[in-house]
Amino acid sequence: MQPVQGDLARNRPGDAVRRKIRELQPNALRRLVDRWSRDSEIRSWADGLVGERVTGRNLARLKHHGWFTLHAVQWASGADIDHLVIGPAGVFTVNSKRHKGKVVWYGDYAITINGASTRHIAVSQAEARRVSQTLSRRCGFTVPVRPVISVVHAAKVIVKSAAPPVLVLPARDLGRILSGLTPTLPLDQVARVYEVARDPGTWA
Repeated sequence: MQPVQGDLARNRPGDAVRRKIRELQPNALRRLVDRWSRDSEIRSWADGLVGERVTGRNLARLKHHGWFTLHAVQWASGADIDHLVIGPAGVFTVNSKRHKGKVVWYGDYAITINGASTRHIAVSQAEARRVSQTLSRRCGFTVPVRPVISVVHAAKVIVKSAAPPVLVLPARDLGRILSGLTPTLPLDQVARVYEVARDPGTWA
């Protein structure tokens, strides 16, 4: 498989967040100080960066099972997909969420963090639909995409739904769960989707 110009396979987990942090504070020393400041916007971005790096390390285990992972896939708008995973069991958008020491509860349609409602499910579903439309158009065949939320450093993750529309998993379980899913995508389609997805022009 030949690399493409500007190959997204070279991206590291959290690269889009790193760019945002540098944009907010160009001075390296000030960035370091701001990461520990309670009221700093950079601190929240830095927490997100930790989450994406942890998720990325866990997704790397899938490589030995015939999977491909892309990180920080950026749309023309500047928004990005944290992680895009392509393998025998299909295509998955993986959104990293770091909720250190908190209780994450997932019912049928919503996630709460220590009892407070979030829009994590709706946002993840919308992202997966958009990615599916984009990949299907460029590949020339239908590419279903399933959303996943990777929960990092939570005290507890409770999933009440028996068949959740979004997979909500502790980051440490990503490799085991995804690699254990039933294969649905022929190997030639896995290769084609990966070829299309790693091309920056797909997302422009």
